[in-house]
Amino acid sequence: MNKHPSPNTDPDDALIVIENIDFGFGRNLIFRDMSLTIPRGKVTAIMGPSGCGKSTLLGLIGGRLRPKRGSISFNGRRVDKARGKKLYALRREMGMLFQNSALLTDLDTFENIAFPLREQTELPEEIIELIVKMKLELVGLRGAHELQPSELSGGMARRVALARAIALDPKLAMYDEPFVGLDPISMGVIVKLIRELNDALNLTSVVVTHDVQEGLSIADYVYILGNQNVLGHGTSSQILQSDDPMVEQFIQGLPDGPVPYQYPAGPYPEDLRHD
Repeated sequence: MNKHPSPNTDPDDALIVIENIDFGFGRNLIFRDMSLTIPRGKVTAIMGPSGCGKSTLLGLIGGRLRPKRGSISFNGRRVDKARGKKLYALRREMGMLFQNSALLTDLDTFENIAFPLREQTELPEEIIELIVKMKLELVGLRGAHELQPSELSGGMARRVALARAIALDPKLAMYDEPFVGLDPISMGVIVKLIRELNDALNLTSVVVTHDVQEGLSIADYVYILGNQNVLGHGTSSQILQSDDPMVEQFIQGLPDGPVPYQYPAGPYPEDLRHD
C-alpha cells in the first residue's frame, strides 16, 4: 500500500487531500497516520466494516471534527486550520446527505430544500422558488413539494434530502450511508441519482457505505478502511481482484477471517467454572 494512496498523479486533480492524520475519541484511536486523496469530479466510495471510521472521516472533511495530527485540505485550503467565518465559507461549498435523511419534521418538502438557501443566501423569494423547483425536478419529486416528511416514503425522503444537499450547488457532495433502509427499487433510484447528478452538475461525490454491491457499482475509485488506516484502494475491478485478506473478507462478507467472529476473551472452560 502506498504511503499516500491516491488515484491521481497530478495534485490539481485532487479536491481533498488528507495527509498523515491521527484521530480518536479519548483512548479509542480511529485513524493512525492515515492518508488519502479524493479526486475532483469523480464518485469516490469509502467502504469498510462498521466502526472503522467511515462517518468519522466525513466529519473530519467537513471540519466538525479535527485531527490530533496531520492535515486535511479542501480545494487547496486547510479545513483543519479553518475557524469561524473561514470554516463557514468552506462548508458552503459542501453538501451533506445525512444518515436517515434528517429532514426537518416541521417543514414540508419545499421548505426543507429552501431552508439552506434562506439561511445562507440573500436571494429573493422568486429565485429561491425557481431553484427549489429545479432541484426537485432533478430528483423526480417536483409534484411532491407540499408533502410533509411524515408523508414521504423512505426512498422519497432520501431524494428530498439529496435535493437539499445540492441546493447551494456545492463543489462536494457527501453521502453518509445513503442506501440504508431502502427497498431495492428505491436503492436503485438513489444509486442512479448520485451517479447522474455527479456527472451532470460537475460535482465531486464521497459516498460512505458498507453496501458492497452498490458502492462498487457507483464508484470511480474506492477506499477500504480498517485497522485505523486504508486497507486497500483502487478502481472497483482492482478492489474485487485484491488478495489482501481483510479486503477479501469484507468484499465477500465472510463471517470469520482477519476480523474474527469471536471477540477476544479468556478460555471458555475457565469462564464457566465456579470457584
